[in-house]
Amino acid sequence: MESIPNKITDMMGIVADVNLLYENDLQYIEIIVDKYPSLISYHGKYFYRSGSTMRTITGKELDKAILKSQGRTWDGMPIPKLKVTDLRREAIDLLKEKAIRRGRLTEEETKVDDTILMENLHLIDEDGYLIRAAMLAFYKDPERWVTGSYIKIGYFGKSDADLKYQDEVHGSLIEQIDKTIDLVYTKYLKALIYYDGIQRIEQFMFPQEAFREILLNAVVHKDYSACNPIQISVYEDKIYIWNDGEMPSGLDSTEKLFEKHSSKPYNPKLANIFFKSGMIEAWGRGFDKIKEACTKYDGRLPQYNISASGIMVLCKACDKYLELLNAENNLHLGQSDQDNDQVVIMKI
Repeated sequence: MESIPNKITDMMGIVADVNLLYENDLQYIEIIVDKYPSLISYHGKYFYRSGSTMRTITGKELDKAILKSQGRTWDGMPIPKLKVTDLRREAIDLLKEKAIRRGRLTEEETKVDDTILMENLHLIDEDGYLIRAAMLAFYKDPERWVTGSYIKIGYFGKSDADLKYQDEVHGSLIEQIDKTIDLVYTKYLKALIYYDGIQRIEQFMFPQEAFREILLNAVVHKDYSACNPIQISVYEDKIYIWNDGEMPSGLDSTEKLFEKHSSKPYNPKLANIFFKSGMIEAWGRGFDKIKEACTKYDGRLPQYNISASGIMVLCKACDKYLELLNAENNLHLGQSDQDNDQVVIMKI
């Protein structure tokens, strides 16, 4: 009766009630364990029951489980050495500008001291420290605190090994979005031209509005503790967007993502910043907006490959773009043949 409670405490770190009971001239021991709000270890290891099996929780999964048991998330953890005055002025002003324009904040709500603004956005914890979400969104160099908090872009030729050129977009996350979209649609994607009557129309392979939503999803759902940048690979007729993150349970296919579903961002504090800025929706409407943009563009829906290694999104070129691209390639091929004929004639 003395050793059993002591062993439970030594091995699991919890207190259990151990009672000696009698029934029909038989003695038996009753052990009562209350439900604990936090994870319980056994010999220093943590376990998770899945159906009839038991498996060990380690690494990032253990960190997430501990934070969840405390009602916290990774992006809600404090950074003691970071001050409000360290945040980038331009990034905060960009939030205010976008929030007012979209009606997410009033002018009166933005005309406050930066510390009050951070408190109103729930970016300062109970001890007065800024949290990671504030650092990622507004600090000039978030890579000082979190490795890989930037976006890498590359243009590829005929194969994955044929990298033609590349860029990296650094700085506060709220500024990275517009910079990345501008860079992709001015340097990496070619607009092909056709005419509807006398109207000149520029045709990209994929609608910018849909690409923007996919990029925002990558930023909000990324697992920043993995220390890998978001990677955008551009080809002649397709785009890949990869991030080291995960979708909520049950949303594991392209079909399910484009059905009605609740909004469960991987980084809720960071998602709230982008919601207040008007850059994302709070009701899981991001995929509806992607679908609407692709339908309007007469293009294909992006394809999602969700696995343990991250989320890969494939955006294929629309039919109109492929038609113009084939015509352009045939034209170049014809000009090349004509030039070769001319060279032959000159040699003769």
